[in-house]
Amino acid sequence: MTQTTIPAWCETLQAKLMAAIDAAWATIESSDDPVAIRKARDKAKACGELATVARKVAALVGLGQPKPIAAGALADPAATLTQAEHALRALEQLKARRRR
Repeated sequence: MTQTTIPAWCETLQAKLMAAIDAAWATIESSDDPVAIRKARDKAKACGELATVARKVAALVGLGQPKPIAAGALADPAATLTQAEHALRALEQLKARRRR
């Protein structure tokens, strides 16, 4: 099995799913056979479910989205340290009250 990147995999899968949906749509338009139409509808539904999974995979790896800047990256390090010290003092006060 060859290794492919996630973006390449998503693009390939999308092309295959679009081709399968087009084929199912052509079958639905051209056929009067209820069994063939039902099979084509089931195939289109399965393609939609696979597309949903592919979108979830793409969302997990963050395709097409810029990486968010960490909230603390832009803040002043001294202010962050002061905030942490304040939080630690508040925690110590809560612990002291609990001991009483």
